[in-house]
Amino acid sequence: MTETRPATDPPEERVAPFHYNARGQQCFTWTLTDCDITDPVQLRIGPDLILPVIFIPGVMGSNLKSVPEPGSDETESVWRLDYGFAGVPTPLLGQWAGQKAGIRQSLLHPDRVQVDDEGGVPNVPWGMVQDDQQLLPAQRKAALMRRYRERGWGEVGQTSYERFLIWLEHVLNSPTVPRHLNYALELEDRHWEDPTAAYRRLKAGMDVFMPRLNGADRNGDEDDGTKPLTTDDLLAGVRFNMPVHAFGYNWLASNTDSAKKLKQRIETLLEQYGSRCKQVLLVTHSMGGLIARMCATLPGMESAICGIVHGVMPTNGAPVAYRRCKIGMRDESFGTSLVIGSNGQEVTAVFAQSPGALQLLPTTRYAPGWLKLLRENQSRTLSAMPALNQCPYDAIYLERHRWWGLVKEEWLAPEGGTAIEWKDYQHAIGNARDFHSALNTYFHPKTYVFYGSDTKFASFESIRWRIRPGLRPAGSTIPPVPIESLFQARNSDVHQGGRTPLYVRGHRGMSHPSVKYTDGSSASEKSPYSDWELHCEMQDGVGDGTVPTSSGRAPIDQAERGQVQEQIKMRGFDHEGPFRNEQVQLITLQWILKIAAHARKPS
Repeated sequence: MTETRPATDPPEERVAPFHYNARGQQCFTWTLTDCDITDPVQLRIGPDLILPVIFIPGVMGSNLKSVPEPGSDETESVWRLDYGFAGVPTPLLGQWAGQKAGIRQSLLHPDRVQVDDEGGVPNVPWGMVQDDQQLLPAQRKAALMRRYRERGWGEVGQTSYERFLIWLEHVLNSPTVPRHLNYALELEDRHWEDPTAAYRRLKAGMDVFMPRLNGADRNGDEDDGTKPLTTDDLLAGVRFNMPVHAFGYNWLASNTDSAKKLKQRIETLLEQYGSRCKQVLLVTHSMGGLIARMCATLPGMESAICGIVHGVMPTNGAPVAYRRCKIGMRDESFGTSLVIGSNGQEVTAVFAQSPGALQLLPTTRYAPGWLKLLRENQSRTLSAMPALNQCPYDAIYLERHRWWGLVKEEWLAPEGGTAIEWKDYQHAIGNARDFHSALNTYFHPKTYVFYGSDTKFASFESIRWRIRPGLRPAGSTIPPVPIESLFQARNSDVHQGGRTPLYVRGHRGMSHPSVKYTDGSSASEKSPYSDWELHCEMQDGVGDGTVPTSSGRAPIDQAERGQVQEQIKMRGFDHEGPFRNEQVQLITLQWILKIAAHARKPS
């Protein structure tokens, strides 16, 4: 039956639905109609060139599963950040809360896990991931989820990154909204050659602002370090579709290995998209930035990558990594500690066998003297351990006998675990040293950086052990050990229970059940009387709660040939959640568009 319309009604616009295949090509579908329906059908053709955007998550932001036993294909989820109750990863919390050090060591070993690509993904269309109208509803949903998994979205933590990936895919590739509206740009009549024309053209060479961004240029606010987009950037970048991919990696293994796998992924995508794609663009979070930088040093990769946006990258490492190996992270965040490890034994069991984690330790480029031993009334700025101004690998990370060494050797063999030898730990530290040395001060020639510097998210610029008098038996006439001897005290002289404080020497034949940890909880065992207590103090600097400002802002100081195009400090987010922040999203989008404007166009 044919619908009859009054002659005065304008014809309805008919647009052929379409979707994109795995090669980024538009596929149109249309059902033949009766011969008397002669309204034109529009095929709206999008950009033909492809510039994939690859998101690289931070440490612990990739899903992992077990490596199958020989002769079997069976795997089990080891680390998956899918949505649970109230949108938080409650399944992961339930899996790891209360697990002892031995279980953690056995399961979270770099050789016993691999990337799990079956994490949660969306089941609705966004951007270039569109419905195929020829499929039944259930088939459409399955096809959408399959396409997201092909993009690598199932490899990264859903709770941490899915909303950002959806947003980015939409603003870069929405097939229904004009690009300038996607980008939330403030375009005015002056930006157009003829603002009254049905199909307007942008003028060349004009600045374009995003709301709540580029504040100094608009309102005279404090300079945020960014320059606005130009219409030239938009005209150059609009030629590309920019499908958003994600790259999950084994964050327990060396970042060098992950960089090589990223190179393989990039080569696969360039082949998949064919002659219409010559480069990729990288967006990174935290440790993902180290992987991206190392990947760009590999043969052919600097030219295959048109630019990198780094977010909260621990450029020179972070002292908090040392602290967690000594006392866990319970006094930083009780909830997070249930997953990562509430005491030093639980963290060390995984950390000491994981080259990727060890590569987050402060490097030789971090400000020396970050490990401090302070008298109770001593200035917070003076270090009592000048020997530890030396190379951190030898003086701290490989120190086997002194109490300040990164790893207490007994913790390498927790009950119920798969013990690692000291030589294996030495090899892992050597791997970290080699990685830091190879990466050095290299940055891709088109690098953009943001970092956190917020007083609301205190960070550890240094680790301070404060010396306080211990609990001694009443009436004891035995003098305490000289405070100067603490600089050279051995592990056997210090009781380390994996929490703060540590107890120095004392009378081992006696014990006192009322000694409490500084957070108010009871000791896990009766702590001995001691001559001195070593209290590991809380944060002494600003940053994002994990990466201190000094490490976050290091790129622009270390780039020797002006590789860092723009770098800004930002506020309003912690280390785990920058890409949920609207300002971060806008600055990331702006930098992507700037990089895309200079991407290589296939001939």
